[in-house]
Amino acid sequence: MPAVNVADLRLVARRKLPKVVFEFLDGGASDEITLRANTADFAGLALRPRVMVDVARRDLSTTLFGESMALPLVLSPVGLTCMFCPEGELHAARAAAAAGIPYCLSNNAGHSIEEVRAATGKPFWFQLYVLKDRELTRSLVERAKAAGCSVLMVTVDLAAHGRRERDTRNGFTIPPRISPANLFEMLTKPGWLYHRLAGRPLTFANYKTGAEGGFLHLAKFIAEQFDPAVTWKDIAWLKSIFGGPIVVKGILTGDDARLAIDHGADGISVSNHGGRQLDAVLSPIAALPEVVEAVAGRIPVLMDGGVRRGADIVRARALGASAVMIGRAFVYGLAAEGPGGAARVIEMLRGELDNALALLGVPSVAEIDRSVLAHEWKSN
Repeated sequence: MPAVNVADLRLVARRKLPKVVFEFLDGGASDEITLRANTADFAGLALRPRVMVDVARRDLSTTLFGESMALPLVLSPVGLTCMFCPEGELHAARAAAAAGIPYCLSNNAGHSIEEVRAATGKPFWFQLYVLKDRELTRSLVERAKAAGCSVLMVTVDLAAHGRRERDTRNGFTIPPRISPANLFEMLTKPGWLYHRLAGRPLTFANYKTGAEGGFLHLAKFIAEQFDPAVTWKDIAWLKSIFGGPIVVKGILTGDDARLAIDHGADGISVSNHGGRQLDAVLSPIAALPEVVEAVAGRIPVLMDGGVRRGADIVRARALGASAVMIGRAFVYGLAAEGPGGAARVIEMLRGELDNALALLGVPSVAEIDRSVLAHEWKSN
């Protein structure tokens, strides 16, 4: 049967990827309480439709950081997207550009800032981790600026790596290794295996230092560069280099939202790293109202995590998000359908969002507010 929604594409991706690779994409931290909540908590936000409203023309567009967007959707940074689909970063960037929405390239992408710029010819966003080597950090920001990246997204929830127990049980490594324990499983995924063996080798393409000794040495170098000493003062430093809008990604509380604004952030992404860091924290959709209240309209608030339906975009907008971000969803598309998979996911969500507006009696994204919610999610 043809895939008709993101959940269908996830099942196809599970069939096409080796188990160890799929579970790296699909899994979360510890007991995966937060991973499940990221999607499940949307169900607690029932919608309240109005009828007999003229919705013959519907407008899905919005504006964010001075950029016009065809719909309030951003493709999130996903490290080594090319592990799930050859040239995955390039396909995702092209799909976003064609759809009129932003794409955010990961710090740890398999294609460099310059390669993505050459492939799209259009501005995109760049996601950054503040590294122990501040000069290396500076060089990444300067390269993003030189490439015309319009927004710098700084991820701040990685003081330590989350305990991803699925990966430990599966013996996951980067790059995935073929071993006696997984040889049969790998052989049952010939498409993925062929591209990994015959295609471009995996690499963290944005790093031009520390690469001596090959990929494993580079991966070790990068892992050692994550800095638990990052503080709010680094936001002002990054802003002085980049010069454009800076979005702080990984905020879950109103207190941190206010601090982000105090230290010069131009936007916030409410995110728990896809449930891959600390388990048992709030889902982004549950944390969103507190953050929006603290921000009080001073800067845009994005929401990143658990979005699988156009109706989820409506719910997030109703609670005050300027736009939502998707990561796993578009990667499921790439893994399931190859080069056109990210574009397919965008079109699925666009169609669902358009349908939701029509049936809610809301002619435009700009008119979505809390009145479309029958009740708001509340913790027990």
